[in-house]
Amino acid sequence: MLSRSSFNLLNLDDYSCVVDRPRIPRIMTVPGILTEFDEDNIAGFNGENGTHHSSDVVSSVTPERRIIVSNQLPVKAHRHGETNKWVFEYDPDALVLQLKSGFGPDVEVVYVGSLSADIDPSEQEEVGQTLLDKFRCVPTFLSLEIQNKFYHGFCKHYLWPLFHYMLPVTRTHGVRFDRVAWQAYVSANKVFADKVMEVINPDEDYVWIHDYHLMIMPTFLRKRFHRVRVGFFLHSPFPSSEIYRTLPVRDEILRALLNCDLIGFHTFDYARHFLSCCSRMFGLDYKSKRGYIGLDYYGRTVSIKILPVGIHMGQIESVKSSNQTAKKVEELKKMYEGKIVILGVDDMDMFKGISLKFLAMGQLLEDYPDLRGSVVLVQIVNPARSRGHDIQEVETETRKVADEVNRRFGRTGYSPIVFIDGPVSTQDKVAYYAISECVVVNAVRDGMNLVPYKYTVSRQGSPELDTALGIDGSEDRKSVIIVSEFIGCSPSLSGAIRVNPWNIDSVTEAMSLAITMPDNEKKLRHEKHYKYVSSHDVAYWARSFDQDLERACKEHFHKRCWGVGFGLGFRVVALGFNFRKLSVEHIVLAYKKTNSRLILLDYDGTVMPQASVDKTPSKEVLSILNVLSNDPKNVVFIVSGRGKDSLSKWFDSCKNLGLSAEHGWLTRWSSDSRWESCGGLAEDADWKKVALPVMEHYTEATDGSSIEQKESALVWHHQEADPDFGMWQAKELLDHLESVLANEPVVVKRGQQIVEVNPQGVSKGVVVENLISSMQSKGKPLDFVLCIGDDRSDEDMFEKIASSVANSSLQGTAEVFACTVGQKPSMAKYYLDDTVDVIKMLHGLETASSQLPKITGLGVSFETSV
Repeated sequence: MLSRSSFNLLNLDDYSCVVDRPRIPRIMTVPGILTEFDEDNIAGFNGENGTHHSSDVVSSVTPERRIIVSNQLPVKAHRHGETNKWVFEYDPDALVLQLKSGFGPDVEVVYVGSLSADIDPSEQEEVGQTLLDKFRCVPTFLSLEIQNKFYHGFCKHYLWPLFHYMLPVTRTHGVRFDRVAWQAYVSANKVFADKVMEVINPDEDYVWIHDYHLMIMPTFLRKRFHRVRVGFFLHSPFPSSEIYRTLPVRDEILRALLNCDLIGFHTFDYARHFLSCCSRMFGLDYKSKRGYIGLDYYGRTVSIKILPVGIHMGQIESVKSSNQTAKKVEELKKMYEGKIVILGVDDMDMFKGISLKFLAMGQLLEDYPDLRGSVVLVQIVNPARSRGHDIQEVETETRKVADEVNRRFGRTGYSPIVFIDGPVSTQDKVAYYAISECVVVNAVRDGMNLVPYKYTVSRQGSPELDTALGIDGSEDRKSVIIVSEFIGCSPSLSGAIRVNPWNIDSVTEAMSLAITMPDNEKKLRHEKHYKYVSSHDVAYWARSFDQDLERACKEHFHKRCWGVGFGLGFRVVALGFNFRKLSVEHIVLAYKKTNSRLILLDYDGTVMPQASVDKTPSKEVLSILNVLSNDPKNVVFIVSGRGKDSLSKWFDSCKNLGLSAEHGWLTRWSSDSRWESCGGLAEDADWKKVALPVMEHYTEATDGSSIEQKESALVWHHQEADPDFGMWQAKELLDHLESVLANEPVVVKRGQQIVEVNPQGVSKGVVVENLISSMQSKGKPLDFVLCIGDDRSDEDMFEKIASSVANSSLQGTAEVFACTVGQKPSMAKYYLDDTVDVIKMLHGLETASSQLPKITGLGVSFETSV
C-alpha cells in the first residue's frame, strides 16, 4: 500500500521543529475567494514570512487546553435596545458548549467559529476581544461573499444533500458542483485554521474539529504544525463509497480527514463507508487492535472512533424542574385532554420525512376509524437551516399533506395534525415530550437526531412534572419511540419500533402498535432506553473522544515528520528518528574501505520499476551487476519472489551473480552452480493437491482474481478484483486454507492483495542468515553488508540483518546498510526514493569497483548449499 504511493516524486521538508508563540486573535479579513493553490494569501501557513502578526499575546497558556472548532460559536448575539452595543450570551443548546461537561475542571476550553450575526468590520476588533475575554471564543469574521458561497452554496446545497445520499442528477434535482463555491469552502476553512494557529500551543493543545463544514481544515493545521494533535467528528452521515466517489473533490476531502489523528462517527455504518472509500480510492486497509480501529497512512496511524453523541442530562433535568415547564404541561394537558398525543420534532428540510409521517397519520385514521377524534399528531417544525427553492418546495408539500389529512378526518374542535412553526423553546419542547404517549422520528436520512433521547429523559418525569400531570411520583414511567432505521440514533435504541419511512404502511402499523401497546411493555422499553441515554450522555461522549484523542497522539514525538505534497494533497510522513536517506558518497566511501562484502538486491520495485510492463533487466543493470559480482571482494545476490526460470534467463550473462528464487526456496551461487532448496528441505507437493482446488473455487467465485503456481508456493492474487469483495474473499480463503492445511508443513499468509501458501522455514530472512553464516564458516567474516528491497517480504531481510548486528554475527566494525525503496515505515534504517536512485547508487559502487586495484586470492568459492 505505502510502497505504491506517489510521494517518492516529492521533496521532503522537515518543519517539525517550527513552533510559533500563541497569539490572541484580532481582525481577519479575507477579500475575495482563495483557491487551494493560493497558499500565501492567508497568513500563518508558510513559516515566519506568512505568519499573521498581532501585538497582543495570550496572557496564560495552560497545559490542559482543548480548542473546539465548529462552524458556529456557542454564543447568541443581539444589539442592546438602548446602547445599540452588541450583547452576547452562551447558547445552552449548543452541543460544543455542552461537551465541556466531559472535561475536567482544570481543562481550559477555547472555541473557534463564526457568529450568527453580521458584525461590521469597524466593530470586529472590539467584538473579538470581548468574546475572547468573557467567553473564551475566537470569532472568524468571514466576508458576506465567502459566507454565502461557503455555507449556503457548498455546505448546505451541495455537500449536505450528497452526504444524505441525494445526487444532483439534474438541475432541478439538487445543485451541481460549483468550482467557485468549492473555492469559497477552501477559503473559509483556511480562515478557521488561521484563527486556530493564532491561539494554539502546538506542543500542548488538542484541537477538536466538528462536522462537514470544516473537513479540509486538518490539512492546513497539519501543514503548519506537523505534530499537531487534531481530532474530527462528523455529525452527519458519511455516504457509501458509490455516492462519495461522485464528489469531484473527493481526494482532497478524504486526504484532509486522514490528516487527523482521530476521526469520529456516530455509527459503524458511517465508519464502514469511510473505510471503504479509503480502501477503494487509496488502497488503505484498516486494522483492528485491542478494540481500536486504525489506518496506517504514511507512517501515521489514523484512529477511527465510533460512538453516538448524547444529550446534556443536566440541562434537561433543570428544565424539567422548572415551574414554567410545569405550567406549560398543565396548559397542554388541558388542551389535549382525552386525546392520545403522538409527537414529532423535526427541522424543516427534505430529509426529515415529515410529509411521509403525515401520510402515515392519514393512513392510520383511514384504516382505524375508531381512532378518529382521539389521536393527535403534534408536529413541531424547527426553522430551516438553509434557504432556497428546495426548502420552499418541502414546506409547501408538507403543509399540503397536513391540510388534506385535516380536511378528510378533522372536525370542529379536532385537527388530526397540529402543525407548530418554530422556533420552540427547550422548555416548551420538554412539556410536549412529557404529555406525549409516543414520539415519531421518521427521517429518511439523518446523522444522529437526539429527539428520542430528549423524549426518553422528559418522560422519566420529575416532582414538578408529576404534579402537573396528576400522576403518582412512584408510578413506573413509560414511553414508546418510533424511529427510522436510517438515522444515527437507531442502533442505540434497542427498544424502539424501527421503521422504513418510505413504507407508509409500516409506519402506520407502528403508530397503531404504539397506541395499543400494553403499559407493561411500554415501561420495559422506557427503562431500557433511559438506562442507556442517562449513562451515555454528552459528557460521556466528549470524555471518551478526548481520551481516545490523547491515546492516538501518544506516538507523535517518537518519530520524525516530513511534509509531502502540494495544496490540499499535503500529508505528513512519520518515520523513526534513525531513518534517513542513503547517501551515495557515504556508502561509496565505506565500500572502498572494506574487503568482504555482501550485496543483496530485491528485483521488482528495486532494480526494476513496478510499473514496467517488460520486466527484462536493462543492459545498464546487467553491466552494473556484472562488474559488482566479478569483484573478488563481493558476493552479490538477487533475492526475488520470482521463479528460477525467469531469473536464470534474465541473468544468464552474469556468471558470478547469485540468485535466490521464490523468496529463498531455491538458491544458486553462480551460473555454474546447481539450484538447491532452502536449508536442504525436500519439496513435498502433496499439500498443493489440497490447496489448489480451494484456491480454484475462490478464483471462480471472485471476478478479477487469479492463481500463480510456483515450484514451492501457490499464490492467490486479487488486485484486479473489487477491492472490498477481494479483501473479504482473501480473509475467507486465508481461514479456509489454514483449516485444511493445519497438519501440513506450510505457512499460509496474507500479503499486499495476495494470499500465499509457502513451505515452512522459507523466507528471504533465512537466505540472509544462511549467507552470513556460510561466509563466516569459510573464514571470510563480513565487514560490509548492503541490502535493498521495497516490499513486505524484504522486511524479513532487514529484520535478520538487524538481529545479526545485535547478536554480533557481524563484525562490530562492519558497515551495514539496510535500505528500503520509498519513504515508508520499515525495519531498514535507510531509504532511497525510487529505482532510479537505486541504479545511481549501484552505479557509484560499480565505478568504485572499477577504480580499485584487483587483489587476487581474496575471493572465496562457495559451493555450499544455502
